[in-house]
Amino acid sequence: MPFKLGVPELIIILVIVVLLFGVGKIGKIGGEVGGAIRSFRKGLQGDEKDENKDDTTPQA
Repeated sequence: MPFKLGVPELIIILVIVVLLFGVGKIGKIGGEVGGAIRSFRKGLQGDEKDENKDDTTPQA
């Protein structure tokens, strides 16, 4: 990997992002991303439950 990011570089990037978007906007984006991830996981679990339900049906 050509780029090695250490703690100082990550802090500088974080400060730049906060200056560009503001704290409120970053919090809102974080909440939306978290909600999207939760809904994606819930959808995956729903698919697994449906597959398990089909596997338990008796075969004739």
